[in-house]
Amino acid sequence: MASVVAISDLHGNLPEVPACDLLLIAGDICHGWRVSPQAQWLRETFRPWLETVPAREIVGVAGNHDWVFQKAPHLVPEMRWHYLEDRGGELFGLNIYGTPWQPRFFDWAFNLDEPDLEVKFAAIPEGTDVVVSHGPPLGFGDLAPRPGGGVSVGSPSLRNRLLKVRPRLSVFGHIHEGRGVYHHDGIVFANVTLVNPAYEMVYEPMRFQVEPR
Repeated sequence: MASVVAISDLHGNLPEVPACDLLLIAGDICHGWRVSPQAQWLRETFRPWLETVPAREIVGVAGNHDWVFQKAPHLVPEMRWHYLEDRGGELFGLNIYGTPWQPRFFDWAFNLDEPDLEVKFAAIPEGTDVVVSHGPPLGFGDLAPRPGGGVSVGSPSLRNRLLKVRPRLSVFGHIHEGRGVYHHDGIVFANVTLVNPAYEMVYEPMRFQVEPR
């Protein structure tokens, strides 16, 4: 059994993380949109913060605000974490897979249309225990405000793949209004955003206990 803490949508904020075995960071780490300042912030601020986090291991993915990871990955510094971009790894007996993609929204980073998302998410292996994505699956923590009410904007293909793979835990962010934990078919789905719709850091990191299969 591993103690897991999960966060998303830091947008330049650095929260206080409780002691844990594994910290999951589900994207939108940086603020702004310019590549060079993001690289500088990662190097001078985020990397030293990671060194202080009381987690035995750290896993992260990028999000739609994290342009430097898509446009200039060579500028991303070496850091104390396992950065997963459409790949997996094993920690504490848990098979973990990370992916940064989400349905197209304006012209942000790591945007794809649904047919291409289906190809990306099909790579999530059977037997995966934890999936870290930036965007939510359709129907879980994905209600975005629209005139007349909320609209689910998560990925149908991510939902379909997760319901087939059936990880123990699926964490994501992206939709700040969708913060919360959702249970379905034995899977814990969690939108772990730290910020509200006004980009104010008002939420605490979420904690979980995850047992390998």
